[in-house]
Amino acid sequence: MKDIPKYYIFFDGDCGFCNYWVQWILEKDKKDEFLFSSLQSEFGQNFLKERGLEQKQFNTLYLWRPDSYYLVKSEAVLKIAKILGGTYGFLAKLNIFPRFFSDQIYDVVARNRKQISAGACRLPTEKERRKFIEDCS
Repeated sequence: MKDIPKYYIFFDGDCGFCNYWVQWILEKDKKDEFLFSSLQSEFGQNFLKERGLEQKQFNTLYLWRPDSYYLVKSEAVLKIAKILGGTYGFLAKLNIFPRFFSDQIYDVVARNRKQISAGACRLPTEKERRKFIEDCS
């Protein structure tokens, strides 16, 4: 049986809001679909560099499936919801907004993410820590 690659989520490791959602995904990832890397880590920086993406701005969420694709912003968020399935997948399918509009909403949240931060984050368990690539904490 061929080993199916995981989905990689790249996020701003210095953002409480972003870390809150990473923790949320960890809790909901019952099928063990995701691995995580901060954009500030060496792995995250290599991901950006290899694709010619900005390496100093960390306000974009990336979802990457090796040898397949990478998605950004609202498209990445909706795909994560679909992968999680259940109610989240159903709600993602209900999205009726065009991508440019969803990305505008994403950009407003991204610009204000540090002000709306969820505050202190819990520490991941040992099992959850194995899902992080070059965690820079």
